[in-house]
Amino acid sequence: MDFQSKIKKLYYSISEVSKITNLKQYVIRYWETEFPDLKPAKNSSGNRIYKENDIKLIKLLKHLLYNKKLSSNDVKKTIQKYKDENTYKKKLNNYNLEPDKKTDE
Repeated sequence: MDFQSKIKKLYYSISEVSKITNLKQYVIRYWETEFPDLKPAKNSSGNRIYKENDIKLIKLLKHLLYNKKLSSNDVKKTIQKYKDENTYKKKLNNYNLEPDKKTDE
């Protein structure tokens, strides 16, 4: 691994996030409307720019929705529970920026 690949980026585009999370871009955009905690900033051109914690949150949402099979409302309650218990950041830190393995949809 060379030096450049070890440097973390500050911001990621939606296409990069899509590749990292193995989710379609429209799913990520929909989740922004469904989950209030997912609010990426926008650059001067109006493009979404995701930070590391945004990507970790997307991976957490994906886990809760797809693996745990929770409804959107249950995911919102679970996220709030994590915040109330002060375990939200710890939960996010369980996820990294490595690309998720592709699965057959």
